[in-house]
Amino acid sequence: MADDAEKTEEPTQKKIDDAREEGNVPKSQDASGVITLFVAILALLMLFPFMSRHVVNLFQYYFSLVGTPLDKLFLIDIAIVTMKEFLLIVMPMAAAVAIAGIVAAIAQFGFLFTSKAIMPDFKKIDPIKGTKNLFSMKKLIEGVKITFKAFVTLGVGFIFFFYFIEELPTVALFGLGEQMQWLRDKAIVIAFVMLLIIFIFAIIDVVIVRKQYFDGLKMSKQEIKDEMKNMEGDPLIKSKIRQIQMQASRKRMMSEVPHADVVITNPTHYAVALKYDEEKSYAPIVVAKGMNLIAQQIKKIARENNVHIVQNPSLARSIYAEVELDKAIPETLFAAVAEVLAYVYKMNKK
Repeated sequence: MADDAEKTEEPTQKKIDDAREEGNVPKSQDASGVITLFVAILALLMLFPFMSRHVVNLFQYYFSLVGTPLDKLFLIDIAIVTMKEFLLIVMPMAAAVAIAGIVAAIAQFGFLFTSKAIMPDFKKIDPIKGTKNLFSMKKLIEGVKITFKAFVTLGVGFIFFFYFIEELPTVALFGLGEQMQWLRDKAIVIAFVMLLIIFIFAIIDVVIVRKQYFDGLKMSKQEIKDEMKNMEGDPLIKSKIRQIQMQASRKRMMSEVPHADVVITNPTHYAVALKYDEEKSYAPIVVAKGMNLIAQQIKKIARENNVHIVQNPSLARSIYAEVELDKAIPETLFAAVAEVLAYVYKMNKK
């Protein structure tokens, strides 16, 4: 019993799918952050001429207003121009970062849309529980991890920065344009070095997050048994369904007996009803068969509907054992069945 209670089994696909439907997926914040940061830096470099042009346009507009008397309409015009230029500066960058965030999420766990994750849960705003979570060991470990990653990243960045500072006496001899270019190049180097450090931490975080995620979904043996029972259905319910299906099948089978050409018996234990329609089948079809009580019922219906009953024990047993319901008899039984049908057709004067 103790083994069953331990969650030692890998989660089933249904368990993973259920967790996914609830918005519970393995998401690494570090991985999302590094992708977003990379796209932000790349977008900044690509959009910098565009953004700087609009910044210059905005300041030129402001300088052009010097000495102009202010009134209400003029202030509205300033606000509109400022908002327009500000949106042109910010929106491309914001759109690139938003798209990067979506791509980062899809790259980690695929496309997912669920409303359960955003549904209000009043348990999450419990102040007592929230305070406990705030000072939990998990939060402490997360804080240590964030501090460590920040120190390492900034430390590596500072080493490169200190190394570049040593070049300042030489850079001071450059022109203003060359100094700005040097500053831009060194800033790019520091940014990408720090980004590389963050990327390494992100890979490690992805591995840890996925392991913790699947460990958290592990199941006990009893949980797997219960899940299989729920998926396959309760044995009692399945038995009842099979019983209903058998009754329906038997009812349909009995309805075919009045249309049969002959019922062959052994004579007490077996009964098979045959029907031959040369337009539909190359050989007679078994439309009903059964043993004991079912055989007796087949014979009763046959008598009530004037269907000929022929006693042929060996043939009845052979057809019952070899031929499925609604299937044609095999060639090995053609001769014996033809003999019986010939007798029946003669009696019916066909």
